[in-house]
This record gives sequence, structure tokens and C-alpha cells, in this order.
Amino acid sequence: MRAVIQRVLEAKVVIGGVVKGVIGKGLLVLLAVEEADAGEDIEWLSGKLVRLRIFDDENGVMNRSVQEVGGEVLLISQFTLFASTRKGNRPSYSRSARPELAVPLYEQFIQRLTADLGKPIQTGEFGADMKVSLTNEGPVTIIIDSKSRE
Repeated sequence: MRAVIQRVLEAKVVIGGVVKGVIGKGLLVLLAVEEADAGEDIEWLSGKLVRLRIFDDENGVMNRSVQEVGGEVLLISQFTLFASTRKGNRPSYSRSARPELAVPLYEQFIQRLTADLGKPIQTGEFGADMKVSLTNEGPVTIIIDSKSRE
């Protein structure tokens, strides 16, 4: 799994002109699933997201997690995070899992992240044409891959 995490003051996702999910201070997480992903990737990445210390403490140092600051999470599926541009100018998405594998793993990730955070998260809709808007705070943007664990 690959995630792009953005620390936000606010974020929302709109599908077909209707707001599907909206958050205040917290994390906007764009998530891609690849064919090789399994339960251990879900467990590791969810725990990492909840404990990632990228919010300021009282001294202005990034030392607090989304959980510690009472922040929210908006999770958006985005298969294009596994794009390969090695050959030519048209990206290949062959590393991205097909929907029959990706959808169940995405749904399991939602459940695990909700449990790890201790409160419901907001989501987009897998495979939908989504309009995502955000106000990135910092800006702080971090990329995490469950295979390389960095």
C-alpha cells in the first residue's frame, strides 16, 4: 500500500456535486492498493498513520499525532499512486490492484483505521470521479509505502 498523507486544516471530497466527506484539522490520506498487499500492510500502515507525529506541540515542534490532537481523517482511494512513467509518456498502472482485490482491502483499511483512531473516519468512494479540496497546513506532505516501510 502506498499513502500520501497531508496535514490539513480542512478537506472535503465531492462526488457528483454532493459532499461525501468533510473534515477539519487532521489528515487527508490518498491510498493506493497493489496486487501484493495483504492484512499485514493494512495493520502496519494504519498504525503508522495514527501514530505519525506531524502536528505541533506547545513548543511548535512536530511531536503530536492526529490521535493526540483530536484530529480527523479523510481517506481517498487513488490507484494512480502506483503509476510508472519508466516507458514513454503514458503512465502504466500495472502495479495497482484490480478492483476485485483492491475494494475489499480498501474497506478493511477503513475498518482498521477507524478502530486505530478510535472514531469514524470520512471517505471518498472507490472508483468514483471525485473532486478533492484541501487546505494543507505547513505544508506537510509525506509519502509512505508499506513494502519499503519508510
